[in-house]
Amino acid sequence: MSLPPFFINMLKFILPLVLFVVLAVFLALGLNLNPHDIPSPFINKPAPVFSAPKLTAPTEKLSTADLKGKVWLLNVWASWCVSCRAEHPVLNQLAKQQAVVIVGLNYKDEPDAAKNWLDTLGNPYTVSIMDQDGRIGIDWGVYGVPETFVIDKKGIIRYKHTGAVTVDDVQKIFLPLIATLQAENP
Repeated sequence: MSLPPFFINMLKFILPLVLFVVLAVFLALGLNLNPHDIPSPFINKPAPVFSAPKLTAPTEKLSTADLKGKVWLLNVWASWCVSCRAEHPVLNQLAKQQAVVIVGLNYKDEPDAAKNWLDTLGNPYTVSIMDQDGRIGIDWGVYGVPETFVIDKKGIIRYKHTGAVTVDDVQKIFLPLIATLQAENP
């Protein structure tokens, strides 16, 4: 049994139209996704261990063990990063509130450029460490800069923010989470 020619001709026009509509729906759904919602396999898991030289005192090191018992942020940044420059005033304001220890992870950057950048724009970091080869960033699952992690007193990653932190993010996400984590017993 063969199909009538009329039906075959209709399929030639309808099939491409149906495929186009399906592709358009998938595109529309994809455009509505938030790039900040990149899932992290590290949430609710121990923070990857590091020991790295301090940016301002390269002979001294900071390690995750030094931060046990504290709620802290790890902000991955670089002097060459345009989005880092956009979020920097927000981090400076957060630092003035003294709500949390802010650790900077200077990612794949030249130490002199990083120091000059902080001298020019202000230094929100309690301490900044160097990750010139990017190994610490890889261990933390960094996709790019800037990225910011919230770590609790037990050394567990509780939140990851991809992209520049905004004033709204600080008020609605970071400060409430930090307050909750600060209130918890270690």
